[in-house]
Amino acid sequence: MSFEELRVIIIVYVSALLPIYLLIKNRSILPDWVPGIYFVALIACALGWELWFTYGWIGGDSVDIRRSANLNQWLPMHINWLMNSLADAGTITLGGLWLMWIYAKRDYKIFTYWSWSAFSVFMLWCIGQNILVEMFLYHDQLAEGKDLSWAPLSPAGSYFNPLLFEFNERSLMLQTQIPWLILPALIYKTVIFMNKKGSYEMTPED
Repeated sequence: MSFEELRVIIIVYVSALLPIYLLIKNRSILPDWVPGIYFVALIACALGWELWFTYGWIGGDSVDIRRSANLNQWLPMHINWLMNSLADAGTITLGGLWLMWIYAKRDYKIFTYWSWSAFSVFMLWCIGQNILVEMFLYHDQLAEGKDLSWAPLSPAGSYFNPLLFEFNERSLMLQTQIPWLILPALIYKTVIFMNKKGSYEMTPED
């Protein structure tokens, strides 16, 4: 097993499972909506693209074709979509909401009305991490010539999937960016909806 393969395995399992541990450990101090938005994000990511990208259901290659035997052994295809979805819901979604809260100086009000500046932090986090994942973690299995399935949150599929840019012989494609261009606004709207009957009365400042 190469160091790069070991790195992928460790990052995937830690980013998927550590948020669950933190949710359980801190359940008494977290807002009531946090477990709910975690579950919503988990379902949205799984049904929105992770299952489709893993199994290659429509016009794509399954993940076991797109990566090495060692990764297939340590990240079996039938749990690959779940690990990725757990990481999406925990590390990415909850992590991004936490960054929004930190950016807003721990002001809970940003979860009760739409703040463009706070949302920009969330959006940049989601897009930024996805670019890093594609360029430095999953670059081999997402390379040109390895087709991904059409998915509900990646509706153009591989049929319209232009190369955005290349760096160090690694490519960044449009198809894998689309889900994280769509999902952050839906997540933020859902958080606000969950909090709409909260005790705050305010006028947005931005």
